[in-house]
Amino acid sequence: MLTTNLAITFHGIGEPIVPLSEGEGRYFVPVETYRRTIACLDKLEQQSGCRVVVTFDDGNLSDYEAGVPALLDAGRSGEFFVLAGRIGQQGYLNGEQIREMVASGMKIGSHGWDHIDWTKLDEAGRQREFHDARRRIEDEAGVPVLTAAIPFGAFDPLVLSSLKAAGYSQVSTSTSGMGYRDAWFRPRWSVQQDFSPERDLPPRMSFKQILKGTAYAQLRRLRYRI
Repeated sequence: MLTTNLAITFHGIGEPIVPLSEGEGRYFVPVETYRRTIACLDKLEQQSGCRVVVTFDDGNLSDYEAGVPALLDAGRSGEFFVLAGRIGQQGYLNGEQIREMVASGMKIGSHGWDHIDWTKLDEAGRQREFHDARRRIEDEAGVPVLTAAIPFGAFDPLVLSSLKAAGYSQVSTSTSGMGYRDAWFRPRWSVQQDFSPERDLPPRMSFKQILKGTAYAQLRRLRYRI
């Protein structure tokens, strides 16, 4: 079976509301670029035979203000990975907004608590990032949280085995490339501020990328036993 699933990740849409960490600004895309992206996905899927999944990391307020409306207009849903420690803070989603998103058909996952490197966690840190964060997000969302996205895409065998032991049904990374639709490990591609959907998406949905994604999926299964 070939990989035909392309997951793309948005971090922020439009102008940031709060000060960003160094380098974080390059992951904020203009609102118009985001809207063009969502509007063209159906056509690109028909042309390529691939499926595009739209995901969002960090729980920025722009997820609610710009992300969800464009998805609803296009008849699509998205997956939003929220940072538990930022819920309700200025510039980020609050509980009421998260519940509205769920009610509109959006999926909510965990991005952890503090947006830190999970490969450097001790046992207490893994408890906070993998378990406490999920419970906080579930309390706000009112639904079970079954999926997680790894901050910075930083993982090792211990991170993956810990997430699997914690019962997450799917884990997303920043490993670029195609993947299987229902695979436990999901590669994703993070778009940046100079992104153009018309220019940048078709090459990532080519048959060459499908074959490459299939090969890498098999290698990951052997290396990480996932």
